[in-house]
Amino acid sequence: MEIKNATAANWIPGASTAQLRDAYLLDSLFATGELRSVYAHEDRMVVGAAVPAGSPLKLEAAGPVRAEYFLQRRELGVVKVGGGPGTVVADGTHHVLEHRDCLYLGQGMRSVEFVSADPSSPARFYFVSTPAYRPCPAQKIAIAGIEPITLGSAADANHRLLYKCIHEGTVDACQLVMGVTVLQPGSIWNTMPPHLHDRRSEVYLYFDLAAEARVIHLMGEPAETRHLIMRNEEAVISPRWSIHAGAGTGSYAFCWAMGGENRTYDDIDRVPLADLR
Repeated sequence: MEIKNATAANWIPGASTAQLRDAYLLDSLFATGELRSVYAHEDRMVVGAAVPAGSPLKLEAAGPVRAEYFLQRRELGVVKVGGGPGTVVADGTHHVLEHRDCLYLGQGMRSVEFVSADPSSPARFYFVSTPAYRPCPAQKIAIAGIEPITLGSAADANHRLLYKCIHEGTVDACQLVMGVTVLQPGSIWNTMPPHLHDRRSEVYLYFDLAAEARVIHLMGEPAETRHLIMRNEEAVISPRWSIHAGAGTGSYAFCWAMGGENRTYDDIDRVPLADLR
């Protein structure tokens, strides 16, 4: 389990591109036949991916997660972001996930395994975990059953469909909020105009992006912005003081996940475009 330390906003002005990528970019989560994870000290989130190509891959407690089992004091959100058919087996219950489907697993689940139906086309699972203080029931959230929220417009090149998967009022959870946003044809911008989450940290995973395409991800304080060039299936940590927005060179989707003070989706501080530097 790799560890990413928390950072302060006043560190940004003197940071090089290499330092920014090392601090915030998660660029090697997906590896065939492996489960990899990163412990981010921003709200103590664990971000990871599992690509089972033969035997099931089990989620184990490791690194700073000093527990008898991974979900002893945590909760988990999983999204299937690619590959063939896949299943998450949680305490003996099989949860079959289609592309972009989400699964919530609450505190106290002792066994979590990721399984591919066809090892020649392994399922690609992405997960985010946050600390939890009480058990909540497991729940599968099929993307086909969610009524998306339409945001932006084609005229502003930011027309997108937002699917709230794990959120207040729908899925009982402690602090985890998670969903998927899909850019519509011809649109490139996500989360534009940008905003801040003073009470929550956030992680983005960009996926469904062509191998040759890239996303230019914007971060930093509004008056001290920086950018990261990102590829398909790369994730980025967004501290509470940082904006998070981006533009793609081709069509893409992204999974957003938050942990922190509350689960109120609209609890954001909007940033006018005129304030960006």
